[in-house]
Amino acid sequence: MDKSLEKMTISVTLAYSPAPREVIEKELALPAHSKVQDALEFANLQKFTTDESYTLGIWGKKTTLNHVLQDLDRLELYRPLKVDPKVARRERFQKQGARTTGLFAKTRAGGKAGY
Repeated sequence: MDKSLEKMTISVTLAYSPAPREVIEKELALPAHSKVQDALEFANLQKFTTDESYTLGIWGKKTTLNHVLQDLDRLELYRPLKVDPKVARRERFQKQGARTTGLFAKTRAGGKAGY
């Protein structure tokens, strides 16, 4: 293959969630050797570069603004959690009660609890 025919652009998917239960995915065509910061500026999301409460990741692994993107990368922006997932699960379990969750949700007629 001729070097002059190399890809001059890369395709990157940008995924972020501005609010709970709302996910936005954008397909970006960026110049080769673009960095994460370039992708955010291209998508007009510069506010995430200054706000340190947001975390950046590529395919679920943390990254930095200076990371060079590869073709077909998935760039993800993570909002800070408002509630610890363990605490939220514990509170839901206490509210629902032990008999309506997990193994105890469905029982056979005449069967023991948990079977």
